[in-house]
Amino acid sequence: MKKILAAVIILMFVFQPVLKADEGMWLPFLVERLNYVDMQNEGLQLTPEEIYSVNHSSLKDAIIIFGRGCTGEIVSDKGLVLTNHHCGYSYIQSHSSVEHDYLTDGFWAQSFDEELANPGLTAKFLVRIEDVSEKINSQLNDEMTESERNAKIVELSKQIEKEAIKDTKYNAAVRSFFKGNEFYLFVYQTYTDVRMVGAPPSSIGNFGGDTDNWMWPRHTCDFSMFRVYSAPDGSPADYSENNVPLKPKHHLPVSIAGVEEGDFSMIMGYPGGTERYLTSDGIKIAIDKKNPSIVKIRDLKLAVMRKYMNASDEVRIQYATKYAHTANYWKYFQGQTRGLKRLNVAAKKEVIEENFTKWIAEDDSRNAKYGNALSNIEEAYKIQEKTVLADVYFREAIYRGDEILPFTMKFYRLNKMLKSDAPQEKIDKSIERIKDLIDPYFKDYYRTLDIDMLGSMLELYYNNVPKNQHPELLTKYHKKFKGDFKAVAEYVFKKSIFTSKDDVLELLANPNSKKIEKDKAFILATAFYDNYMKLAQQAKKGDDLLDKGYRNFVAGLRIMNSDKKYYPDANFTMRLTYGTVGGYQAADAVHYSYYTTLDGVMEKEDPTNREFVVPAKLKDLYLKKDYGQYADNGVLRTCFLTNHDITGGNSGSPVINAKGELIGLAFDGNWEAMSGDIAFEPELQRTICVDIRYVLFIIDKFADAHRFIEEMDLVKTRVEPTKKQMQRAENIEQNVDVE
Repeated sequence: MKKILAAVIILMFVFQPVLKADEGMWLPFLVERLNYVDMQNEGLQLTPEEIYSVNHSSLKDAIIIFGRGCTGEIVSDKGLVLTNHHCGYSYIQSHSSVEHDYLTDGFWAQSFDEELANPGLTAKFLVRIEDVSEKINSQLNDEMTESERNAKIVELSKQIEKEAIKDTKYNAAVRSFFKGNEFYLFVYQTYTDVRMVGAPPSSIGNFGGDTDNWMWPRHTCDFSMFRVYSAPDGSPADYSENNVPLKPKHHLPVSIAGVEEGDFSMIMGYPGGTERYLTSDGIKIAIDKKNPSIVKIRDLKLAVMRKYMNASDEVRIQYATKYAHTANYWKYFQGQTRGLKRLNVAAKKEVIEENFTKWIAEDDSRNAKYGNALSNIEEAYKIQEKTVLADVYFREAIYRGDEILPFTMKFYRLNKMLKSDAPQEKIDKSIERIKDLIDPYFKDYYRTLDIDMLGSMLELYYNNVPKNQHPELLTKYHKKFKGDFKAVAEYVFKKSIFTSKDDVLELLANPNSKKIEKDKAFILATAFYDNYMKLAQQAKKGDDLLDKGYRNFVAGLRIMNSDKKYYPDANFTMRLTYGTVGGYQAADAVHYSYYTTLDGVMEKEDPTNREFVVPAKLKDLYLKKDYGQYADNGVLRTCFLTNHDITGGNSGSPVINAKGELIGLAFDGNWEAMSGDIAFEPELQRTICVDIRYVLFIIDKFADAHRFIEEMDLVKTRVEPTKKQMQRAENIEQNVDVE
């Protein structure tokens, strides 16, 4: 009986995305059908149309894709955007120099004229979502190979996208859901003039640095501000002095009434990717091979960058963004491995797989359709495991390692065009695309560091990837230079034109295939790329089996549990997650409160550690308790916790109360639940949010940037709690367990 009960408990908490209101990344246009009643019961006071509507203003119209990997929200009728400091970090860095170090000092535009343009930065608004599953699935069949199936999906998707944006200035994308079982069309309007208007110093916006990253308690005011501009008629337009601040369809009111434990809240944003349907075999490869390799490579990359950044302020500014991006997931993969092991996630997945196998065996038709799903997945991982190290080391040590090899590969397509006598028009377009990259690339490039990085990465690849999977050129270089990969790197740099901006511009002015192909950096980059493609071809059978296996596994699971509401894995499309504000029990005898205060910033202060420096003005405001209207009974709260289900890409997402008012910005997850992208842990998993009152305090009292406060619609009245919320709060006070 105890074994049965244990299995039931495991099934309740793993792989069933419907048993807790705080679990799930839901498509907003399906909220009325799937979630609305539950959300009302939790305290929501909005209608479904106020959350998502195509024909009327709704919350979705205030949420943007910020750049290429974050979320932002519109908070004024003049297109003012709030997002995380780490989302705006690369743009803050791009405007910084030793003379104007905005990373260290912060930046506050005192007028519209002082707001800074950011070439390439976009703000993408969702116009509508449409279910196109029938249109695509009706053209697919089980007799197709995976290659044929994928080709057909691409063909149909392009047709649907083209039709959706006909005679408009929109763009569109058809995305796959539930491992290729469903398909949805997303139509967007993209604005290309997005200007930086405000950012706190990193000592506030990145307080705690790598040490506090993914950790609670947290005291980071992780925000930055931008503004979307449009043509005078409101349409998207490239940067122009004639552009005006965007008049959005909707902007979020900003609540300064505060949050309390048990309050309903929700997050809308763009979670990047999860693997909630990953099997036990996939988890074992992650633990044993992928994650440790990524951590090992990034550890060395960080060490190389740190050596030169610590020696020069110029290099520190040049490489600040690169270092931050590398460090973030260096720590993430450590935490994920720890969580997967500690929470025994693989064993929990095995229970799901055993139940699935039993369900299939009960019916011949099920067995015919889904019987090979798990065996296909298992075989696929066995095939992929043979080349998994070469794959990880190519991606992390070569493609994302040094900079010279990836940069030379920008010339790969151009070289093929030159050799094939392609039309001059295509060649010219390719050259212009490369030219656009040159200034920002060389602005943040330090040759000496990159020589060191290339030598370090080549040595790491050589020593950790099976020798029979090395590029032949790497083996030759090892022999020629007697294992001295620093000497290899110096040789490659000495014999390459791609280390000099002037030489690259000269090449583009007179493009020559022979000149490109004899370049030592290009030769080395091509050797690695060709080797990677050869190994990828060997693993293709595994890729096809994996796609087919997961598609049938997920389809079968949803039929097996047909009374359950499943949500799809995140894929950087708009999602809504809802739940409550609250703390958690991190471990035996370790309970965390749901909020932190400015007191904690002062307790962590360490003037000798860049991560924990506290600006003098912030200390002065603290000593005077000069918090303005943003304090809670004389205390300034900094961050708070919710039980929302988020992941990377949700950074910058608005935390919204029951009336649709902004109460905070999501910016991190907690260390104890780092395995959450694979298996949601309801008792442990928490979202770390910066309290909007701390954000406003920094803007208003620290920066004296009152113009931004005046733009916002501040709400001072708390949302009245429902009877259920009041009961929940009472139970929390009495330490009573509740759902």
